[in-house]
Amino acid sequence: MFNRIIVAIDGSRTSQRAFQAALDLAVTHRSVLQPYYVVEHGPMFLDVPGYDPSALQTRLAEQGSSLAREAADAMKARGVAGEVVTADATASDDVATLIISAASRFNADLLVMGTHGRKGVQRLILGSVAERCLRQANLPVLLIPSAAATPDAANTA
Repeated sequence: MFNRIIVAIDGSRTSQRAFQAALDLAVTHRSVLQPYYVVEHGPMFLDVPGYDPSALQTRLAEQGSSLAREAADAMKARGVAGEVVTADATASDDVATLIISAASRFNADLLVMGTHGRKGVQRLILGSVAERCLRQANLPVLLIPSAAATPDAANTA
């Protein structure tokens, strides 16, 4: 049913769960999987004493490289074809739009992502990247909630 699956990853626990769900689906459906990581470049506050935006950007790029290696290794171990894609966002880019565009370029049948990532205050409000992706998407979207696969979630089911 799903031949091409894209999964948004950002290093958060929820995105790790989303990646595992996408990986399981890719194995089941013999799908090609594309993990997708966005290196965000936030606003530059150059006039703030002691603020060095390059340190954060370097760390996000390093995290993207590390996540790409981990995802590629997990895919290889499970026999899943695909390639991890890392994209650079400018301060004016909307991450949700970048994810939807990547899904379109990949001709994805399914987008998998966590409901809450690591994106600061935005992770606390319904107006998140996940919600914007859901609203903009023209393909099925599987949202993995932040409580998925936790002991508390398993006991309440």
